[in-house]
Amino acid sequence: MTVSMERKSSFLPKIPADKITTRKASGNDYEFFELLTEPLHAEMYSRQNFDFIQELSQGQQLFLSYDYVRMQVMQGGFIQFIQNGYVSLLLPMPGWLTSIGANEMAQLLDDVLKAYVTNIDVLERETTVEEFAQLYDQLPEFAILDEEFNSLDESTIHTMAVYAAAHLEEFVAF
Repeated sequence: MTVSMERKSSFLPKIPADKITTRKASGNDYEFFELLTEPLHAEMYSRQNFDFIQELSQGQQLFLSYDYVRMQVMQGGFIQFIQNGYVSLLLPMPGWLTSIGANEMAQLLDDVLKAYVTNIDVLERETTVEEFAQLYDQLPEFAILDEEFNSLDESTIHTMAVYAAAHLEEFVAF
């Protein structure tokens, strides 16, 4: 049983109830996840300001942050995610994921943060394209973390979808 993360949002998109019902009933957790994250991305894009995330509920922050992690990691791994300047999104995520029951992903992201801290000097320096490519050879531990992320993603999305379905008021206006 998961408990609502409680923080209220100043941005609750209006999504038609029939669309929510259809996406939940489809059995495709990613489609439901996408339905809830799409308006968050659109609003942040329209504001052109990442500070928007602070106006969101913790559940919305988790969904938006996790979607950024997914997009980066599935495209170029955690090294790309870190090099693109998104590492700060990871800081609250293990706690949020634990609170909704996604303990394995919470542990993985905690491990990513530890690997980041251990290798901060290498990961935080400016790199050329060639130097960036070499990071993958220099830091093989991240390949293992990337693989584990990919193996846990589906179950994490499922856990997040179950949480959102039980706490819709944290994600949408009725």
